[in-house]
Amino acid sequence: MACVHDAEVEIVADDGETGKHANRPGLQRVLEMVRRGEVELVIVAKLDRLTRSVKDLGELLELFQKRSVSLVSVAEALDTGSAAGRMVMNIMAWVSQWERETIAERTATALRHKRAQRRVFNHEPYGYRRDGDELTAVPEEQAMIGRMKEWRAAGWTLRQVANELNSSGTPTKRAVGKWHPQTVKDIVGSDQYRRETA
Repeated sequence: MACVHDAEVEIVADDGETGKHANRPGLQRVLEMVRRGEVELVIVAKLDRLTRSVKDLGELLELFQKRSVSLVSVAEALDTGSAAGRMVMNIMAWVSQWERETIAERTATALRHKRAQRRVFNHEPYGYRRDGDELTAVPEEQAMIGRMKEWRAAGWTLRQVANELNSSGTPTKRAVGKWHPQTVKDIVGSDQYRRETA
């Protein structure tokens, strides 16, 4: 970012930081200079280097407008000194946010598909073993999952189920450590387990 004040230019950089959040040292310094009325113009190489949040951009533009500070984005050839420039900049920020949310949705969908197809994407879940890049059901563990579901259906709490597994010496997936209520919850609440034991 470049800040122009009193015919002088100051370069402010946020090395190693992205525009994902506004709590960055360089950006905070720029905002402080804007609030003190020391800046007339802020120039950024690209809009997403300033911010990738529509909300943050709106707040920045509002502050800049109150302080009579123009924001110029070189890559997009935009200048908020005009109403048209502000409008286009807001539209581009909306598009940028839409792209980020779309990528996040695609990632979540891909992970759900892998779970549904029993494709290995992280670690072996209880009740399965790795077979290449796929998961194969382990009968004895699947049987234990069925018992967990029966105990829950009978009104047992997650802690009671975990305590029973520990007291009976039932090994965890890695055969180390103890059973915990959250682990039981993850297993009995999984759609994958539900399909296997239904």
